[in-house]
Amino acid sequence: MSFNIGENVGPYRILEQLGQGGMATVFKAYHASLDRYVALKVLHPAFNQDQSFISRFQREARVVAKLEHPNIVPIYDYSEHEARPYLVMKYIEGDTLKARLNKGPLTSTEIESVVNSIGYALAYAHRQGILHRDVKPSNVMIAADGMIYLADFGLARIAQAGESTMSSDSIMGTPQYISPEQAMGKKDLDSGTDIYSFGVMLYEMVVGQVPFSADTPFSIIHDHIYTPLPLPRKVNPSVPEPVQRVLLKALAKDRIDRYETAEELVQAFKDAWTEAGVPMQGTAIAIQSTNLRKQVEQTASKPAMPTAVAEKPSEKEPAKKKGFAWIWVGVGVVGFLCLIVAFLAIRNSNRATRLSNQANSEAPTLAAGLPAATQVVPPTLPAQNPGNGGPGNGLPPLNPQGTTPEITAAKDAVVKNPQDPNAHLQLAFAYWEAKQVRQSTDSMKEALTLAGPDNKEFLQQAAEGFKQREAWVASAAVYVRLCFSYGNQQVPFDVRAEMHQAVYKASDHKDMPLVLQFEQIETIDPLIAAVARSRYALYNGSLTDAKTYLSEAEKIDQNLPEITLLKAEIAMKDGNPTETKAILLSITTNPNMPEWIVFMANNYLLTMQ
Repeated sequence: MSFNIGENVGPYRILEQLGQGGMATVFKAYHASLDRYVALKVLHPAFNQDQSFISRFQREARVVAKLEHPNIVPIYDYSEHEARPYLVMKYIEGDTLKARLNKGPLTSTEIESVVNSIGYALAYAHRQGILHRDVKPSNVMIAADGMIYLADFGLARIAQAGESTMSSDSIMGTPQYISPEQAMGKKDLDSGTDIYSFGVMLYEMVVGQVPFSADTPFSIIHDHIYTPLPLPRKVNPSVPEPVQRVLLKALAKDRIDRYETAEELVQAFKDAWTEAGVPMQGTAIAIQSTNLRKQVEQTASKPAMPTAVAEKPSEKEPAKKKGFAWIWVGVGVVGFLCLIVAFLAIRNSNRATRLSNQANSEAPTLAAGLPAATQVVPPTLPAQNPGNGGPGNGLPPLNPQGTTPEITAAKDAVVKNPQDPNAHLQLAFAYWEAKQVRQSTDSMKEALTLAGPDNKEFLQQAAEGFKQREAWVASAAVYVRLCFSYGNQQVPFDVRAEMHQAVYKASDHKDMPLVLQFEQIETIDPLIAAVARSRYALYNGSLTDAKTYLSEAEKIDQNLPEITLLKAEIAMKDGNPTETKAILLSITTNPNMPEWIVFMANNYLLTMQ
């Protein structure tokens, strides 16, 4: 099922491949009957694993094809070839804004053109009820004639039509430009998510770098959610103060605090520019994107990444430094690797002690996936368990970068069998036991790559290994992925039961939704997903939301053992010890309860004595 150079696909002759990404491969083609070049964007074969995807793809393609704006790359046609759907789009000879930024600072005229073109393109699409979901410089095309286009408009929307197939592997969007609500996997996205991403672009154009950069995708999206925006004037003193105010509002963590529309953001930015005495029209500015690293190191708490590397239209992102060579959206194991970066280090703390402490706590914390109207306080990192690493970091104890007999033996096995994923997995576990998180991450990444996404035996082994080490979020994510690997087949009872346990125990971790979204779990098992939402709200959100989600779960099956245990936890948090004890006793005396639930119930009873 390939698109070969020199062959015809319908009326289009394939001339060359322009680029390849996680969602699609892009080809330049010639349309003879209209005597013009076009770009064919061929979606990944994995989308076809869902039998109903083609019809949904066609429906969504019709919607985005109706976008008619001079600054939006138009969709001419859509079809399928050898069961692979593709879009036919306008071919633009030119370069990306990303490549232009890499060459040096923009002039005032260039900034004006980008602000007007992209801002009003977004505003137009939003009025049609369509979001972009992946606004970034590499999706902004600068044509040879100077016209500026927003590319890939609606591709994320079309990709979400295949959500049931792809959702286990991706979060739509690019980490450096992703909005906090999109990073948390929320479904109720609105124009605010594009406004935030557009704001990041504006920040990069006038400050000289994106606000958040790190070695891993997880670290970046974590910063978008929790870390205050680096003040533009501290990073680059040349930024006018009125412009800084606009950027702060556009990049507010809570979308309610941002500009309501893209038009408002455009007008506010232009007004600020004029107020600062730097008229947009025809005035070159000296806001340098080069040599900023020294400035940042002097004024910021951590070094900033340099401006992104140049990129040809639709090509993959080139590697910028070690740890950045990844494809954010797509099929395969890369989406899960973000999980390993953050949660390979997280141990399961004593649930009973934490629940008892939280029962006396008044302050809620951020609960991703809760109703949009819920207002919650951003959390601090979990309290440190005895023997763990730095204060309050929730990580296992740090270990000098030495070795252990287990690491030495595992390394020898890898040297002897470099293509064996199990050897790399054992090395990952050995590093984990030595509290060398980064090395464990690298070994696990190699293991997953070698094993492939559908290696059930390997996924089972990895999930069980993390379970034994009480790395519950990692274990839950692998179990969910294992369930996905069964496709249309029925997931074995024991696998589903292990997935329930891991998901339940992972659901009190505040960062869980960053790497294992509730929607992913819901695709496999709506009931345990509702339970997980409730328990997450209990520990990281509000008691009210926890009760709401519990009610939803009970409507599906009120006899689920996990629901009974969750009722006890909620009753304890609600200050009802009599009810709590009665529920826990009913669990411990019920022979049909899973052993791990009985064990947790007994632990809770001990804390009440």
